[in-house]
Amino acid sequence: MKRLKLVMIGNGMAGVRTLEELLKIAPDLYDITVFGAEPHPNYNRILLSPVLAGEQTFDDIVLNELSWYTEHGIHLLLGRKVVEIDRVHRRVIADDGSSADYDRLLIATGSRPFILPIPGNGLAGVIGYRDIADTRCMLDSANLHRRAVVIGGGLLGLEAAHGLKLRGMDVSVVHNGATLLERQLDERAGRLLQSALERRGLHFALGKQTAELIGTDSGRVSAVRFSDGEQLPADLVVMAAGIRPNIELAQHAGLPCARGILVNDTLQSFDPRVYAVGECVSHRGVAYGLVAPLFEQARVCASHLAMQGFRRYLGSLTATKLKVTGIDLFSAGDFAGGPGTQSIVLDDPITGSYRKLVLKNDVLVGACLYGDTADGAWYLQLIREGRQVADIRDMLMFGEDAVSSLSSTCSTDPILLQGAA
Repeated sequence: MKRLKLVMIGNGMAGVRTLEELLKIAPDLYDITVFGAEPHPNYNRILLSPVLAGEQTFDDIVLNELSWYTEHGIHLLLGRKVVEIDRVHRRVIADDGSSADYDRLLIATGSRPFILPIPGNGLAGVIGYRDIADTRCMLDSANLHRRAVVIGGGLLGLEAAHGLKLRGMDVSVVHNGATLLERQLDERAGRLLQSALERRGLHFALGKQTAELIGTDSGRVSAVRFSDGEQLPADLVVMAAGIRPNIELAQHAGLPCARGILVNDTLQSFDPRVYAVGECVSHRGVAYGLVAPLFEQARVCASHLAMQGFRRYLGSLTATKLKVTGIDLFSAGDFAGGPGTQSIVLDDPITGSYRKLVLKNDVLVGACLYGDTADGAWYLQLIREGRQVADIRDMLMFGEDAVSSLSSTCSTDPILLQGAA
């Protein structure tokens, strides 16, 4: 039987995972062509930070070598950016004039760093932090310059700051919020993290609005100026103030988009021949930036591309498990605690650990852990199950082992059983 033609735009983690899943269940269904804007095979963007910190090399973070594409008969076109999707003739066209026809199209264009729309954002030494090219630019800057400013106190910003500090730069983190990682941590955990990072030599300017980047006569950035007039010297400015989905290509092709390319529960766009996965997607009004939801999307999308479409993607309950400069962090669900909730808090200054559990009607709805995250997966399971925890509420804070030990003791000790009765 003649194979169908599948074209994928983008060569990142979500898209290639979709191909991996597809090849497991329907290896002979498609002739596959992949357009990648970067000149690299698929690599793990999450591990760019260890590369910056000197803990790994670029070769270490490659997920699929060029030989993988060859072994699976995938026609890989690297360093070619697709500039047009012709949905009438079912063809994609790249910036070098190359093209490919499709029966099914998978858009996996990902996202890009948000560059603040302020004067000076085009100066030399002002970059985002998203890919191998950005990381190499930071490494080169660390060899030539001394002062770095990172704009953004989220995960990417802190990882960039940590890596540049290890490379010998004097690093300041600018953040418009009152605490770090406010989307992943509550205020107390954010303060603990800031104190720990300050002890490691990082500087912070919180609650600051960046108004302008000032340059030298040669056109390189030299300082960051805030809305209150204060300035920080800077030879390198890294923008890590969020991401934006790459949806322009889909928009120009007439596909409905909002915060991303609009898809249904099968990851199909408005055009049933066109699928989309990853950070460029908006599903039920949500655009996900974490790897786990994107890989869940990949499994569902692959099943439908394989014409075995029994799966549905219904959204993801996201949990964040991070290691920032050696500090373990975990959060899931409503860790901030909204109306009608109760919080149980354990704050241990001796061990430096902090736990906050949020309950509503005796159901665990959120958790925030700093330092000791060993029970994170268990708390996430409880949140997902939505089970009543009234019977273990007094021991919940001490983790799964403590609850299991109590349950085991109660079931075997007749005196405790008599007391419980």
